[in-house]
Amino acid sequence: MTTTMENQLTSQQAIELENNYGAHNYHPLPVVLAKGEGVYVWDVDGKRYYDFLSAYSAVNQGHCHPKITNALINQAKELTLTSRAFYNDSLGLYEKFVTEYFGFDKVLPMNTGAEAVETAIKLCRKWAYEKKGIAENEAQIIVCNNNFHGRTTTIISFSNDPDARKNFGPYTSGFICVEYDDLSALEKAIQQKNIAGFLVEPIQGEAGVYVPSEGYLSKAKALCEANNVLFIADEVQTGIARTGKLLACDYENVHPDILILGKALSGGVYPVSAVLASNEIMEVIKPGQHGSTFGGNPLAAKVAIAALEVIEEENLAENTYRLGEIFRKEINKLVNEFDLVKAVRGKGLLNAILINDTEDSSTAWDICIKLRDNGLLAKPTHGNIIRFAPPLVMNEEQLLDCVSIIRKTILEF
Repeated sequence: MTTTMENQLTSQQAIELENNYGAHNYHPLPVVLAKGEGVYVWDVDGKRYYDFLSAYSAVNQGHCHPKITNALINQAKELTLTSRAFYNDSLGLYEKFVTEYFGFDKVLPMNTGAEAVETAIKLCRKWAYEKKGIAENEAQIIVCNNNFHGRTTTIISFSNDPDARKNFGPYTSGFICVEYDDLSALEKAIQQKNIAGFLVEPIQGEAGVYVPSEGYLSKAKALCEANNVLFIADEVQTGIARTGKLLACDYENVHPDILILGKALSGGVYPVSAVLASNEIMEVIKPGQHGSTFGGNPLAAKVAIAALEVIEEENLAENTYRLGEIFRKEINKLVNEFDLVKAVRGKGLLNAILINDTEDSSTAWDICIKLRDNGLLAKPTHGNIIRFAPPLVMNEEQLLDCVSIIRKTILEF
């Protein structure tokens, strides 16, 4: 009976159910999706759209990729969860696979991106006390203004986004904020006492796809090495081929001391995240000191292996790099033609356009509504920025079709 009711829901009924029974902690675009395949999603009325958000880069491999969904289905029939109280026959295979894939000694498996960031923070602090010799409870981690690493209490403690912070205190101490893409600010901060790590996004996605100056990451890593400070890369959104390389750090040949992954690590079919590090760093975590009931479960292990194999087998990093160059070239034509679009920025298929209006205006939202009407789904961030991040399985013909939809929509304004 429930299934029949769900199948007959109109868009308005589905929206009303969420409004009535769910917490209002999101402001979705008014479209109710019922199906996805590859670069497309369909609403409850059967209208097809290009997905230009990819679930914030969780669906890099495309919606319902058959290899990944088959891995999920097959493993779900065998064994889904043992907890880490016992060994299982999938986790070790995944751990070997993922560490060799990214070039690290060890992995600590978790479920969500925010959990992985929390894990990296704990790992960095414990390393600081037990390996670097910082006095207990004195460790400081440097972070960047306008960061987005999640919304747990610890993480919002070093956010400067008022929506994320207001009325959620008291906040966790132990963090020093510096300006993003400012090496002199980082150098000044890193010379203070008790610095354990530098946590950074290679591209600030949620802030509006801010790409740092060339050389910023490699010079930041060198500063960390010179001061015995851990370089922690949050590649939850930028990793897994999204920017045209396997990792965004690869553009500057930076090998993080701690690497944080999530989102597309599962192709969007199941929550899987990971923290990767060297033996020397990871060995500070002993039994009982950190964990998760679902972290490293057999289902997650099999799904993540399949998701990473898809990236390699389908050459998605190379495809993404090429399509990103085409996309920015085409959108730059709009920038030159129309005052409404001030700039386009990004790498690979993580891009954003800056709308020529104030942050508190509704213009970017109105454009996204019109894009929806024209068959493309995207969302604004920070008021006047629209993020464009389609699945990486997109081909050139589809991309150019999307560019024409964006052009048509801008013309309507």
